[in-house]
Amino acid sequence: MPRYFANPDLDSLSSEGVREYQEQRLRSQLAYCYEKSDFYRKKFQECGAAPRDIKTMDDLHALPIFMNKEQERLNSLESLERFGHPFGTHLCADPRDIYMTGTTSGTTGVPTFTYSLTRDDIANFAPALGHRFVMNGLEYGDRVLFIFALGIYATTISLFGLRSVGGVPIDVDARAGSELMLRFAAQTRPRFMATTVSLSEYLIGKAKSIIGMEVGDLHFKGVFVTGEVGVSIPEVRQRLEQAYGCPVYDYWAPAAHAIAITCGSPEYPGMHAVAPDLCTAFHDLVDPDTKKPIPIVNGAVGEMVVTSLKRQAAPLVKYATGDIVELYTEPCPHCGFPGHRAKLIGRADDMLVVKGVNLYPAAIKQIVETFTPEVTGEMRVVLDTKPPRVVPPLKLKLERSASVSDDDLDALAERIIRATHDQLKIRPVIIWTEPGSLEKSTRKTPLFEKNYE
Repeated sequence: MPRYFANPDLDSLSSEGVREYQEQRLRSQLAYCYEKSDFYRKKFQECGAAPRDIKTMDDLHALPIFMNKEQERLNSLESLERFGHPFGTHLCADPRDIYMTGTTSGTTGVPTFTYSLTRDDIANFAPALGHRFVMNGLEYGDRVLFIFALGIYATTISLFGLRSVGGVPIDVDARAGSELMLRFAAQTRPRFMATTVSLSEYLIGKAKSIIGMEVGDLHFKGVFVTGEVGVSIPEVRQRLEQAYGCPVYDYWAPAAHAIAITCGSPEYPGMHAVAPDLCTAFHDLVDPDTKKPIPIVNGAVGEMVVTSLKRQAAPLVKYATGDIVELYTEPCPHCGFPGHRAKLIGRADDMLVVKGVNLYPAAIKQIVETFTPEVTGEMRVVLDTKPPRVVPPLKLKLERSASVSDDDLDALAERIIRATHDQLKIRPVIIWTEPGSLEKSTRKTPLFEKNYE
């Protein structure tokens, strides 16, 4: 039998069996949260429920949202004032038992210490975090060039997963610069690389001048990317795979929940939820505006809601993540994975409203990418006022390709405008920039240019 899930007990279960397994853990986790946290007791009391009332996933779906990123920030400030620690009033473990802590990126506000874990938490998560890579060819002893902003940041959690399955991380802080990254790659000859889409693209143009070889000459067996919408766009994935000469996989584990990865399907298959026994992500969606539950059916689109199923330190209950996903409940047509899968569409706080049309920058980028190589694919949505409402027309700054003449720009702009109108019902104003003028980031390349700040 194929090994699909990180917990092998789940491989022999039907979808109903997996759901029952989740429900058993759910009842235990909610009782624990209610006992250990004043915050969660208050939340249950406010909605007139108790943990004993929540026996099934349907019962969980009926609960209101307990927390989002802003509430988590408030919890952190309150716990710092009351208890002298930043882990939040939803902390259920003794603060002295925190073995590791890490923050979110802070790109949308003050970072939160969401990645606060006990030793038992890490022991529970690490095998699932590592299993994702094993599914796509990582073997014992394989070196992995691991390039992110390290230290207290979220991505550090994946290092526990890599080591748990025998991988050898060559971890280089992305802030050290491209020369150090590429020289480490040339010197250690890793079998895999894990990084962001932006950085993997950035290194393509730097390798020859720094190490005297193309990135494809490093002979990676695979590239794992996370943190950005990117490889779900066919043109982006094709560009990376051609340059690196290997498959590129999209993976995910926000706050060590929703642990998932894609397979090698030629078509984007969605990230496969390999650890449904650890949280309810991929099994709980709400409307991003009303926060009402959305039926869990194939093709459903909504905001992902997380409830921890086996977490000791800072479990989340009915946490609205802000991630908008399209959910797939049918088996993967490529690899046969039987669980749920999801495609990230965008962040709720990135949503724009143009003449009553809701849209995400990732959808615009997907259209822009279809015009490569006439454009480089780099873009910025120019915002003169604070979103989400945009006074039309939407301004779109694009990099022209060096092969496109000035005389061709008006016609190219009209084709892009027409495609954007046909698919998204908006007609942007195109602002052309020279090749290489929109800086690529060694972390996450921004999609917005915020003139109002």
